[in-house]
Amino acid sequence: MDKNLAISRILDANLDRAREGLRVIEEWCRLGLENSNWSEKCKQMRQEIAHWHTLDLRMARNTPDDPGTDLSHPQEVIRETIEQLLQANLCRIQEALRVLEEYGKLYDPNMGNTFKKIRYQVYTLESELLQSYRYQKLTNAALYLVTSSTENLFKIVESALQGGLNLVQYRKKNIDDIIRLEMCQKLCELCHKYDALFIVNDRADIALEVNADGVHLGQQDIPIALAKRILGPNKIIGRSTTNPQEMAKAVAEGADYIGVGPVYATPTKPDKQPAGLDYVKYAACHSPIPWFAIGGIDENNVTKVIESGATQVAVVRAIMEADDPKKTTQKLLKKLKVQ
Repeated sequence: MDKNLAISRILDANLDRAREGLRVIEEWCRLGLENSNWSEKCKQMRQEIAHWHTLDLRMARNTPDDPGTDLSHPQEVIRETIEQLLQANLCRIQEALRVLEEYGKLYDPNMGNTFKKIRYQVYTLESELLQSYRYQKLTNAALYLVTSSTENLFKIVESALQGGLNLVQYRKKNIDDIIRLEMCQKLCELCHKYDALFIVNDRADIALEVNADGVHLGQQDIPIALAKRILGPNKIIGRSTTNPQEMAKAVAEGADYIGVGPVYATPTKPDKQPAGLDYVKYAACHSPIPWFAIGGIDENNVTKVIESGATQVAVVRAIMEADDPKKTTQKLLKKLKVQ
């Protein structure tokens, strides 16, 4: 085949691929997120790409003889979540833009530089989109399960996920790292199967390795800034707080959410004096970020916590020790008025 014709066909195929992928992202920004800013960014990039999609490149197309039209991968057939859909199309766009950048240098001196700039614009959009997607799910999560030691961990967590739970934290203090890593990997996959967020307690390095949605830090754990450097800008960072001063510090340091408690005495935190409902009431009036009341909360006392201003609560024993985790999850969510 003539070299110039082959280059034209490569450019045509990847111009199509980039424009199609951007349109998929644009539709979600416009109609799913109702974000006119991101929608407009996608539109501007599509129009700039279309400028390079000239008639001579389109005329080089030969779809019937293209050996790539029959190639596929099983993962291309299935999209289980919006996040998977967005990530798949963002990757598709980035790959196409890289091809356009490299082969464009052979076609037009300005083409390579143009598509390099667009590729970096897509990287920025990806960071903003994925961060927003996780944060939206976080703010919509009324119930947060923090795990405890049990032989039936995966069965209990999956039962709760089936009951509507969409936020899980793996917490286990005394365990070998190799086992912690394995447990986190399995739990992360399980949570993402149900489109739920998965958070790792304390360990930002483990969270990074298993592609968790974030990390939860105690008062004695690493600084939030360090966790952000380890995990990058798109992950969730939570911090435990027991009083207004710790809340203010966590907010100032850039926490995405905070734990407020312990509300009641709990064997999970035997060394902590209960912060009580007064701190819950304070958080309801003063916290500028999402917060979860935590500590000894169960079906019997969750109403009092809600009446004190909590709209999001975290539980441990209430679900981990329940006879039927699915039904308990549903009951708690009903009390929290999640339909």
